[in-house]
Amino acid sequence: MASILEIKNVSKNFGGIRAVRNCSLKIERGKISGLIGPNGAGKTTLFNLITGFYEVDSGEVLFKGEKVQPGSQTHEIFLKGIYRSFQITREFHQITVLENLLAVPPEQDGEKIWMNWFRPDRVRKQENRNIEKALDILKFLELDKKDGDYAGNLAGGERKLLELGRMMMVEPELVLLDEPEAGVPPAMQGKINEYIKTISREKEITFFIVEHDMNVIMKLCNPIIVMVDGAYLTEGAPEKVQHDEKVVDAYLGR
Repeated sequence: MASILEIKNVSKNFGGIRAVRNCSLKIERGKISGLIGPNGAGKTTLFNLITGFYEVDSGEVLFKGEKVQPGSQTHEIFLKGIYRSFQITREFHQITVLENLLAVPPEQDGEKIWMNWFRPDRVRKQENRNIEKALDILKFLELDKKDGDYAGNLAGGERKLLELGRMMMVEPELVLLDEPEAGVPPAMQGKINEYIKTISREKEITFFIVEHDMNVIMKLCNPIIVMVDGAYLTEGAPEKVQHDEKVVDAYLGR
């Protein structure tokens, strides 16, 4: 299966700290791949490099064979089809759940003043399509009864679902999720897992996920990639990675 994302010999230093060092890996299209490693392994830094929050010191990041790093800004990478979430959700607290979804699609006609003056019919039709799509997404995520609630009033698990909904509004080709189930009650974790699997299967979206909860990532991801000290260590199916001596040593030491 073709790779959608390729990391080639990427390194990133912060002063005297080498957060990512000569890291190379590939993410296959259509799969739900996991990224694990001890604290400080460089997982979140790698996500920041892929999505343009940091610029690589050396190496390349290729998306669908096209170089996106170094050189691309975060919004440019987003427009290419890469969506990224954070450990702490970043919803707009003081607008409604529905409005949070409507704010996501880029380059909306209504954002241009002259379009509102000269083509209000076109603006209105696009807005109606976006509203219909957002309501369908909220129904799918079982958040439709909270569409008028302020996003800041949602519970932690509901905010994670809202993040998935915001992603679905743009249907990217690659989604990077940084601890999507952190702070989520166990009863909600299984539901989020099933949503991710369904979205990946039905929308043909590739997921690349960092998650510290091994029970979660072992059930959700295949393959699983392991980073240690900023570098690629190994990868494979959950059962293989779980019993790999190199992985056990990295987490526990001999």
